[in-house]
Amino acid sequence: MLKRTSIVFVLILLSVTDSFSQCAMCRAQLESMEDTSMAESVNDGIVYLMAVPYVLIAVIAFFIYRSFNKKSNKNT
Repeated sequence: MLKRTSIVFVLILLSVTDSFSQCAMCRAQLESMEDTSMAESVNDGIVYLMAVPYVLIAVIAFFIYRSFNKKSNKNT
């Protein structure tokens, strides 16, 4: 079961694609500038800020799963 879960987790990580998550006002302001490197940097920062809560929730869920799994193994 753990091997199957690991395989699914790896496949989900590999299926992540680039996302462009700027609000309309930020996009319009940054695209009006000639230098697009700042727009790319802002986009990367938004994606980073969006990903951190999901990683934290995944880590917490892993530790909860592990603690429940240890309790069930002691009872058997």
